[in-house]
Amino acid sequence: DPAAMVSAFEAGEVHTNFETSADYVSILDKMDLVKSEIVTASTIVCRTNVNNKPYGDQKVRNALQLAVDNNVVLQLGYGNAGSVAENHHVCSIHPEYYELPKVARDPAKAKALMAEAGQADFEHELITVDEDWHKNTGDAIAAQLREAGIKVKRTVLPGSTFWNDWTKYPLSMTNWNMRPLGVQVLAIAYRTGEAWNEAGWSNPDWDAKLNAALAVADAAKRKEMMKDIEQILQASGIIIQPYWRKLYSHSVKAVQNYKMHPTFERDYGKVWLDQA
Repeated sequence: DPAAMVSAFEAGEVHTNFETSADYVSILDKMDLVKSEIVTASTIVCRTNVNNKPYGDQKVRNALQLAVDNNVVLQLGYGNAGSVAENHHVCSIHPEYYELPKVARDPAKAKALMAEAGQADFEHELITVDEDWHKNTGDAIAAQLREAGIKVKRTVLPGSTFWNDWTKYPLSMTNWNMRPLGVQVLAIAYRTGEAWNEAGWSNPDWDAKLNAALAVADAAKRKEMMKDIEQILQASGIIIQPYWRKLYSHSVKAVQNYKMHPTFERDYGKVWLDQA
């Protein structure tokens, strides 16, 4: 509970926090605390599950993607505290990242694709957990879908409910923490049959390309292989991936040499309290 965290800092009950969510950064900045921030490949995805109608239809998935401007979602959903993502779950800070041509928002084409798929009147239900930045990001996506003439209902669930079935929802949002290499999350999140493949997606050709890339240690050589891997995943439409997150934490001034880690690791071996 971020509000409880603020109260704990005010009461002098804590020295540092695990994480400061983007919407609370300015609040803690005003409390004479020390901020640590880092650019990461942590993210959130709005994913379809292809085993649920109508998300088995690529036209429907591509329509959802085209209706959304990821930069707007970054601003409204996460306070612009990050960088724009490109719907393929590989970040520019990953060593094997391959830059693809940018795809602009096209609400008219999105609406037309949805009509071609026979789903112009279908009401999509976008489900998120009740954590603020998840909710805000979902709301920003839903607003743009509506602007494109796509019907959408928002459902916000408590974490105790949401995470019980997070891999099964037809349309929902999930946060993914950073892995050092781009191929690592792709392998656990999108490869056929993986336990965390919440999209239910299966593409044997893509699997083969990814498996080949996983066997290449040289990042420069792997980079050339990533072009097809990124393009196929992006074109599949299974995810709207709006942004990469900056991560923040705050500490009292007595805490020395503490820095936020991109994968939330905690090593206090070289951290100390200066309370002189």
